[in-house]
Amino acid sequence: MPVITYREALGQALREEMQRDDRVFLMGEEVGVYQGAYKVSKGLLQEFGEMRVVDTPITELGFAGVGVGAAMVGLRPVIEFMTWNFAVLALDQILNAASKMLYMSGGQFPMPMVFRGPNGAALQLSAQHSQSFESWLAHMPGVKVVTPGTPYDAKGLLKAAIRDDNPVLFLEGEMLYNTKGEVPDGEYVIPIGKADLKREGDHCSIVTSGKMALVAVQVADQLAKEDIRVDVVDLRTVRPMDVEAIKTSVRKTNRAVVLEEGWELAGIGAQVVDYIQRDCFDDLDAPVIRVHQADVPMPYAKNLEKLAKPDVAKTIAAVKQVMYRD
Repeated sequence: MPVITYREALGQALREEMQRDDRVFLMGEEVGVYQGAYKVSKGLLQEFGEMRVVDTPITELGFAGVGVGAAMVGLRPVIEFMTWNFAVLALDQILNAASKMLYMSGGQFPMPMVFRGPNGAALQLSAQHSQSFESWLAHMPGVKVVTPGTPYDAKGLLKAAIRDDNPVLFLEGEMLYNTKGEVPDGEYVIPIGKADLKREGDHCSIVTSGKMALVAVQVADQLAKEDIRVDVVDLRTVRPMDVEAIKTSVRKTNRAVVLEEGWELAGIGAQVVDYIQRDCFDDLDAPVIRVHQADVPMPYAKNLEKLAKPDVAKTIAAVKQVMYRD
């Protein structure tokens, strides 16, 4: 099976869906001539032309609104934000137009569109460019929120997102574009809302998504050397969430650690814990522990940034704590 990068997987998904359906087009800052801030759209302008690969001004609210209008008349826009930090400027179109249009129109106007771009912290991008938006966006009814952590998942889920008749918010890990993984040559689509078991064990469940799935896999591999076997449940989609996958794992291991990139208060992890306590309370042998970013704006200094981020060491400590081995 070919091994390609996360960015190449996303590019393949875009190209294949644009070839498959001429209603699909890409729009955003520097997606055409510059080929995308992270080179995801490499070669698409040359292949599909400027009517389907549209460079925009630095106007997130404006081109998000154009995308909403295009979806209302039957096109399937893919709106790229240079980063989800900048998408805050377009939140009115996402929250008050895209997410509500099908409901407010009594079913007359589906919203077959994708908003996509890098999410979460990179390296020393500081407070304003290092935020993780899963919980902010998943709070809205009427949207789907997808957080792929591997090239395989990125391609299969982006194809599913483009084909979906609902607005899909597609959050790509900012540190993932150069990561590599196996991606098959043939056609495949991953259903939105279906988790994936990245590692299998019976001592503890780690429930996670996005970039943190790679951290969780490293945790599992390190703990295996100490004969501690963990399930790694990669949600892949946080709205809708695969609650059955969470419950199945926790009922097997009787312990859970929830790992997320964002802040603690009202985070995705809080919702996961709620599902666990609601349906698996009697199965638990220890309280659920959450691992997350420190409750501060992301520092710029390297040493402070490292302290603020969730990582392998913090997650290992949490697993050992729920197993009473700390």
